[in-house]
Amino acid sequence: MAEIISVRFRSEGKQYYFDPQGLECHPGDGVIVETAGGIEYATCVRGNFTLAEAELAAPLRPVLRLATPEDLAVVERNREKEKYAFRICQEKILEHKLEMKLVNVECSFEGTKILFFFTSEGRVDFRGLVKSLAAIFHTRIELRQIGIRDEAKMLGGLGICGRPFCCASFLRDFQPVSIKMAKTQNLSLNPTKISGTCGRLMCCLKYEQEAYEDLMKDAPRMDSFVETPDGAGSIISVNTLREKVRVRLDNEPDTLKTYHNSEIRVIRSGKGKRPEGYVEPPREELAKLRRVTESPEEQYRREQAALAAALDDFMAEHGERQQTLQPEPHHSSNARRRRGDRGKNAEKAEKALEAAVEREKEKQENKERASRRRSRGGKKEPAAPAPKAAVPQPEAPKLPAEGSKKEGTSRRRHRGGRGRGSQPGAEQAVLSQQSVQEKAPKPAPAKTGEGEGKSGEKKSRPRWHKRGHRRGSGNGPKTPPAE
Repeated sequence: MAEIISVRFRSEGKQYYFDPQGLECHPGDGVIVETAGGIEYATCVRGNFTLAEAELAAPLRPVLRLATPEDLAVVERNREKEKYAFRICQEKILEHKLEMKLVNVECSFEGTKILFFFTSEGRVDFRGLVKSLAAIFHTRIELRQIGIRDEAKMLGGLGICGRPFCCASFLRDFQPVSIKMAKTQNLSLNPTKISGTCGRLMCCLKYEQEAYEDLMKDAPRMDSFVETPDGAGSIISVNTLREKVRVRLDNEPDTLKTYHNSEIRVIRSGKGKRPEGYVEPPREELAKLRRVTESPEEQYRREQAALAAALDDFMAEHGERQQTLQPEPHHSSNARRRRGDRGKNAEKAEKALEAAVEREKEKQENKERASRRRSRGGKKEPAAPAPKAAVPQPEAPKLPAEGSKKEGTSRRRHRGGRGRGSQPGAEQAVLSQQSVQEKAPKPAPAKTGEGEGKSGEKKSRPRWHKRGHRRGSGNGPKTPPAE
């Protein structure tokens, strides 16, 4: 295993491997490397990594040093020199009347060589141009003719898809592209639609060619005579990616039906006559060709099973490294178990949400009850219903029991206050009920003696006599409550 780094000399160029010589390089760092043409400045694309020596084509050239501020200043001066050389070269091309198009200029890091790239339809005699440029720059001059695809790679731009050119962004080498690829992919053969900005066939035609070739192995050909679940017919069109075909049935020539490749049976491949002596099988036998469509649940299970199998294969290949990085593998199993219980967790979350809503409702109801109680404590409650208070009692009023007297005296001991269990709402209710009873018609009392009259006064208590107020003892005068 050899430790190497990957560098790139230009933003659109290839990547090259170099020996870091113990230096630690990071992506984006500038490095000074040794090449066959001399010392050059490059940008690190991938930091230190190891690669098998068998995969390395030749002995690696070393990295001399990381770029210093002085090196970056030299690179900046070379960029200015390239712009000046480009302008001078264009003037000399017009002066020598050469049929060539200047594309780009590159200056070496040490300034010992200037390289000019140009395009031309044919061969160009540029010996006089080289002499003129050498007399101006006093250095080695090279002119290199490139193709139109290399021109697009150097200049860059946007393709018809709206993205930057593939050749200027990530493609390392140009792959051969032919018109047969467009035919295989059922694309329009219009040159304006399958050609790139450079005028050549688009490089992206190569990307899906292998997938189309694999699908075409099992796909039927156009104009083939086939049997379908609905009868025999001829193929009108083929959808390679969806693996479906459109068939014109013999018994229904005006109707085109679509079938999957697994639902048809090829009797004759391609154009030709119907096979002699062919007899269409009965419909019961043809109906067996119909594909049973799986439900969304079955499709989901099948995809999950395929994903689980792929994950198991990946874990089997990288299991040792996973164990070294994570000495406690039970955490991953717990995480997987938690991911599998998403349905249960969702139900628990819904139940918790419902319980929280119920608690909020109970809190709101309690607040309303408390507010109603406070409002009853500040205002008098409405009188009791008229039928209960207005109807006179047929029996004569009775004296309160001894237990009630004791209770009343115990409550009256708290001077000017309420009883322990008393509430302002209850006191107002008692006052309102007594006022209603006084207003109600009472039966005429019978004529009795003086003692009975006093007892009658005891029976009809005054309005101010309620619990919590002082009362004189014995036959003394009674003290009314303070207003």
